[in-house]
Amino acid sequence: MREAGAVLIVMAGLPGAGKSAIADALGRALALPVLSVDPIEAAMHRAGIDQAQPIGLAAYVVAEAIASGILALGQAVIIDAVNAVEPARQMWRDLVTTHKTSLRWIEVECSDADLHRRRLERRKRELLYEPTWEDVQARRTEYEPWTDDRLVLDTTRELADNVAAGLRYISETREGESTSE
Repeated sequence: MREAGAVLIVMAGLPGAGKSAIADALGRALALPVLSVDPIEAAMHRAGIDQAQPIGLAAYVVAEAIASGILALGQAVIIDAVNAVEPARQMWRDLVTTHKTSLRWIEVECSDADLHRRRLERRKRELLYEPTWEDVQARRTEYEPWTDDRLVLDTTRELADNVAAGLRYISETREGESTSE
């Protein structure tokens, strides 16, 4: 397996679509750290930060700070977050500009609404908050259109197929090309 080098790999997609499963599998395959916003948010809450505070934004900023340190070492890192809105996406663009490295977006979707809902409802994670199907539908309406080239993976496909496509995209896609699987 060819090493990813100093690249920022950013996952995006609605809660329960399968981002974390793909991010974790890519992290294992490439021996890269995966910074997931959800556990960061939960840890901040356990540390006493009240949910009335902008804890979601704070978790993104913490992930950005850790990713910045990793990129400064010349290493690659994977970000696992919804990234539904332009300000979140711009944060990652700015980070790669600062570190003069490349960015690979991987958007994860589940084209089968029933499957997506079942996956979401079966999740049992020790996090601050598990979104409901209604929450996901509300987030869908807030999801801003993409302007960046990205790989789109549909989790109705097998995990191994999506991971293989992600690995090809990370290692072979030249900056500026658009890919959809």
